[in-house]
Amino acid sequence: MASDAKKLFVIDTNVFIHNPEAVNSFRDTEIAIPLTVLEELDKLKTYADQRGRNAREAIRFLDSLIKGGDARHGIRLENGSLLRVIFGNVQKAPPELSLDSNDNRILLQAAALRQDGRRVFFVSKDINARVKAGALGLKVVDYEKQKVDAANLYQGYREADADAALMDALERGENPPWRERLQDNEFLMLREKTGKRSSLRRWKASEGLLSDAGEEREAFGVTALNDRQKAALDLLMDDSVRCVTLVGRAGTGKTLLAVAAALKKTVDEKAYSRILVSRPIVPLGKDIGYLPGEKTVKLSAWMEPIFDNLEHLLAVGKRQNFKSIDQLLRDRVIEIEAVTYIRGRSLPNQFIIIDEAQNLTPHEIKTIVSRAGEGSKMVFTGDPEQIDNLYLDANSNGLSYLVDAFKGHRIYGHVKLEKTERSELAELAARLL
Repeated sequence: MASDAKKLFVIDTNVFIHNPEAVNSFRDTEIAIPLTVLEELDKLKTYADQRGRNAREAIRFLDSLIKGGDARHGIRLENGSLLRVIFGNVQKAPPELSLDSNDNRILLQAAALRQDGRRVFFVSKDINARVKAGALGLKVVDYEKQKVDAANLYQGYREADADAALMDALERGENPPWRERLQDNEFLMLREKTGKRSSLRRWKASEGLLSDAGEEREAFGVTALNDRQKAALDLLMDDSVRCVTLVGRAGTGKTLLAVAAALKKTVDEKAYSRILVSRPIVPLGKDIGYLPGEKTVKLSAWMEPIFDNLEHLLAVGKRQNFKSIDQLLRDRVIEIEAVTYIRGRSLPNQFIIIDEAQNLTPHEIKTIVSRAGEGSKMVFTGDPEQIDNLYLDANSNGLSYLVDAFKGHRIYGHVKLEKTERSELAELAARLL
């Protein structure tokens, strides 16, 4: 956030859930945290899901800033800002705003700060809260520090026409002079204008090579059905690419390809000791702790899409050594885990798949990636247009943030999958609904 000493930013609870260290984003200004926000964080800290973990991180971080200081009158931060906790006057509330609502109390505490003539900005990820704040005369802003332009998000794949001379040069192993315009590990599909030849290439900057990526690949009985899937498999099967993101609508094959590659690399090639599969549990509205039974049983319902892919792969792969998903779990070839618990572990030599990653915040993505131990590979799959987290969108979710931040790095690759390889009905639904 740009510095402005004349502004006063009031931070809503959901901003800390999005990024526990959000106050660091406001430089050389004044930051106010309503007491009600701290009370909400204190309540959320008991949750065992992502919100609870982020609330606990936020509380610990704020404690480290405030410890030994006078939070009521203000504490000077290293970034030049003044941080204070406010006890706003909420007695003069309009009759429409019930004081039984914490959201209303936070808004009224913020509105009370305008009495000294300050320009008060209410910062929230909650659209309705911003609308209500505007109605109370407050300036409103979304917390946008980690937003990207989803409409122009890096795709990891380009297509271009080529003449016969260029196609001949590629077949001789020569690189075109414009190759360095590509990002490291970006794919280029070249098609000869006559329609006779085509070539899928991947730019490997460290090797100075526009390598052939068009060969037919097989992963646990699965083969690519289109060129973008070929590109995805090329990244998934390359151990030097330690982080892969696959973005696409339902039915484009992103999760199936990731699981198939994981089985191939772990079961067949023994390149990894185990497969770890996880998904954020956002739509349930609660953590798995409220469900009865053991952890595996609790997670099973939410992991059904993963299990569907595994059942398909076991059938097409025709492997006699693994006849059921239960056996894969029992033999610890595959482990399923809630994202909440991954964030507290170190994960060496594992093939890690995070499905539905668009429901994670940038802070959560950063925390998960930092868990990758020596020899591990991480694959994030998802669709930024299908988000269940109320405070995220296509521009602010962690998956889009990761794609934008990591593009062009040697150990990272990305492909946007576009063609739905399901039924005609599924394709129509993905495109029109």
